[in-house]
Amino acid sequence: MALPRPLHGKPAALAVSAAVLATGALVLGGRDDRSAPPPPGPAGPTGRSELTLNGAGRALPPEVGRDLLARDPQASPNARAVQQLLADLEATARSGRSGGTVIGQHIEGHNERYNPEYGDYRGTKPVGYYYKKAADITGKLPGFVETDLGPGYGQSGWGVGNPRSYSEGRWPACAVGWQYTDDAVDLMAAVWSGHPRAADGTYGAAGVQKNCDGTATELPDNGGAPAGLVGMSFHQPYPGSDVKSFDRVLCSSSPAAGDPGWFGRVVDSTGGTPEYRALLTDLSFLADHLEYLAAHDVPVLLRPYHEMNAADCARGFWWSGQKPADYQALWRITYHYLVETRGLHNLLFAWTPVSWDGAPGVDPWNYYPGAQYVDLVGVDDYSGSPARPIGTGEVWTKRYYDGLAGYGKPRILAESFAVPVNSRQSDTLRRTPWTIWTVWGQSLTADNLTPDQPRNSNADVKATYDDALALTGGSAAFGANVDWSGLHVR
Repeated sequence: MALPRPLHGKPAALAVSAAVLATGALVLGGRDDRSAPPPPGPAGPTGRSELTLNGAGRALPPEVGRDLLARDPQASPNARAVQQLLADLEATARSGRSGGTVIGQHIEGHNERYNPEYGDYRGTKPVGYYYKKAADITGKLPGFVETDLGPGYGQSGWGVGNPRSYSEGRWPACAVGWQYTDDAVDLMAAVWSGHPRAADGTYGAAGVQKNCDGTATELPDNGGAPAGLVGMSFHQPYPGSDVKSFDRVLCSSSPAAGDPGWFGRVVDSTGGTPEYRALLTDLSFLADHLEYLAAHDVPVLLRPYHEMNAADCARGFWWSGQKPADYQALWRITYHYLVETRGLHNLLFAWTPVSWDGAPGVDPWNYYPGAQYVDLVGVDDYSGSPARPIGTGEVWTKRYYDGLAGYGKPRILAESFAVPVNSRQSDTLRRTPWTIWTVWGQSLTADNLTPDQPRNSNADVKATYDDALALTGGSAAFGANVDWSGLHVR
């Protein structure tokens, strides 16, 4: 199948002064690429940009989150506000200007908590270590944080940490190696609502939480006010795996490696195969945690089954390199289960293939689940480097940025080892204004026990967070240039 056709004629609605962009009802300040003016929105008394929702109280005008409402008429107001923000940033970019890029950080909670060889010093770390690390280096926090409930750390079967309202009686509590799942959802609530915060019915709001395994969790302070956006990926071991660990996420360790009919049985929703029932068990583990976040009005950018376009089973996850129709069936099963069966209306679904230059990925277009099942599109870019972008004369990441344009969705750089602004690439946020750019885990730091490539120097990280087009998180105390409370409708 050919590349998707580029979109034509989707300009942003610019105010006459070119200082304010008002696509939909979220008011964002415009960005002139030549002069790199201040971040979006009128500056409040703190100097931060304010995300303004037209209309008072809980009611939102119907144009806010219009695209999300078309997919899910019951979408939560907060999810609609987040979708509108990203749609506005995307519309600004398509108009030839840069509205800004939310700087993101992925948190590998299982590695931070349990892997002493992970990161920039030997020893285990508190969950959220690499969220706080950004502030240690730059004085600023990420504006987007992504966590993960998978893949487990070598245990038999799913488990959780403390017995909680959303997991008690459903999954083994106080299970060895599973405390990070509690920490993951608590970190998401902390970023969305602020930490520490007044009691609001969520877990871990005030400070240190005592865990039933004898440990304690103390999440990073982000100023005690709404601090950014949150998301979740799901490195799910293959359905039916008796062990939950990263190697069971790999296709080469799954039944797909030797049984060409196995994946078809996983997505056989009409036959009710054992493989399909095992898939639903895994999805229920995910849904239970997402349901808790939905109950507390936390919108989640959910990124399941990423990198589906790996070249072959040897180089991908168990859902990678399968027949496109079967992969689309997996996505639809997941979507219908979460949204319709479980009633989760706080989700924005992100579809993110791996970089498609032949190594590690191939063209992903046939895997696209369809506009009615996707809110964001993106790429996990592990090809080339800032010093040597793939393709002679290519602008770094532009092949993917342009390739995704035809879907008409906000575009995100979902995973990268590199920060966008660095010694080799100083103009990335203007030339390819992704709505979000997320750095993967420990790759934020250079001197790790097991380094990633390319390496980010502290100067690179600081250059990214200090860039005029970078939208960062936390409260004013962390130099945040966005007042994230403007996205909280209720």
